[in-house]
Amino acid sequence: MSSGLPGGQSLVEIIRLVLPGPSPTEQDVAQLCARLARLYDDGARAVVCDASAVTEPGLGAVEALARLRLTARGRGFTVTGTGPAYRALLDLVGLVELLGEAEQREPPGGVQEGVEPGDPAV
Repeated sequence: MSSGLPGGQSLVEIIRLVLPGPSPTEQDVAQLCARLARLYDDGARAVVCDASAVTEPGLGAVEALARLRLTARGRGFTVTGTGPAYRALLDLVGLVELLGEAEQREPPGGVQEGVEPGDPAV
């Protein structure tokens, strides 16, 4: 079957999974994980989790992303639409990596990024 794209490339359908707002319930999380597992079983390669409806994030919203990440097990799974409160909560509980973004780390203590003449030694 030809895709009609140059070089025999094929289209990858990106499937959108929406977290319900204002905060996902335990029942929502179970249903979302089951749906995500079915999507991967049916051949989905890329799933985008839209978190923009989560306006009152709580521990249920943290659990939702944690369980969805576990369900995805390293397959194509991206999170979009996280608001500042949701990001802050994930950062507070030490799980901001659930967003799948590279962390911006501080340099180790005692390391200077640049030295100017006349700077005191550390």
